[in-house]
Amino acid sequence: MKSVGIPNLPCLCASLRRASRALTQLYEEELRPLGLRASQFTILQALVLAGEVSQGELGLMLAMDSTTLTRTLAIMSRNGWIKRRPGDDRRVTRIELAKAGKNLYERALSRWEGVQARVRKKLGSARWDEFMNTSNDVTRMVAALTDGREE
Repeated sequence: MKSVGIPNLPCLCASLRRASRALTQLYEEELRPLGLRASQFTILQALVLAGEVSQGELGLMLAMDSTTLTRTLAIMSRNGWIKRRPGDDRRVTRIELAKAGKNLYERALSRWEGVQARVRKKLGSARWDEFMNTSNDVTRMVAALTDGREE
């Protein structure tokens, strides 16, 4: 059977989604022994950085659609990793890390750092920094476009 190579895709969206899926597989392989998915680790990490936020704010920070975020947060809540409470406006849900979530984050951190170091070594520091900056720039640019403001 002939091996199929990995072609350059002409679409930025398709190319970034493919890269994201490939990276997600690496991270999930490391996090799996802790019963943690990459998306859940990302939420834990965002809550460590931001503190208590509304579900809407968290969705914007992570560029996650409401349905996916709600489903993931429900699992995390059942596992005792996050605490949810109503906001001042009953339509708003406030979210923060629970003690179990902080503990899980601390246990997962060395595994996450290991993957980060492996990928950074393969890419090289300059390409790593360039990609990190570019991916953050793309996220902010798209957020600005969808908000109706150009940056």
